[in-house]
Amino acid sequence: MAGELTDVSPELLSQWLADGDTILVDVREDFEHGEEHIEGAVLVPLSKFDADTLRSAHDGMRVVFHCRSGKRSADAASRYCADGERVFQLAGGIDQWKASGKPVVRPMTGPRIPIMRQVQIAAGSLVATGVGLGVLVSSWFLILAGLVGCGLIFAGVSGWCGMAKLLAVMPWNRRSGQACGAASCCSA
Repeated sequence: MAGELTDVSPELLSQWLADGDTILVDVREDFEHGEEHIEGAVLVPLSKFDADTLRSAHDGMRVVFHCRSGKRSADAASRYCADGERVFQLAGGIDQWKASGKPVVRPMTGPRIPIMRQVQIAAGSLVATGVGLGVLVSSWFLILAGLVGCGLIFAGVSGWCGMAKLLAVMPWNRRSGQACGAASCCSA
């Protein structure tokens, strides 16, 4: 990274937000933001992140990135910063924000069951179905259980879960104000 990444405490960030010279950018995915978010945070998912659009939409503002715990916000900050520029991230992400007693918004329209629990339910159901059909109908159905297992291993190793991405776009997980990409939500 060409610039300097600085961790900001929840207390300092809260003061900066109250002063009105700071924009807080949530780089989590839209389904995560839909479950809970920091009031006033602008959603720019890392998967759709465009530093130039964000920079032009909030020129002159101090930009602070956050995610759940800090890894994705550091990635976004490295994409955003210019030579010698100081870039900020919320230390410990939204987890630390909540641990420090700061409030979060939990919309009533958010998913009732978190995405990762939906993944566990779907994966478990597919494995049980594959094994059951493999025992009762044909051993070929055991391939289903094996594929799901391989998918879970891949998700654990890579941090990318195709089933979570698929479930996130299902109608029951959509919010009425659907999350925006970098180009459209920067005006919020």
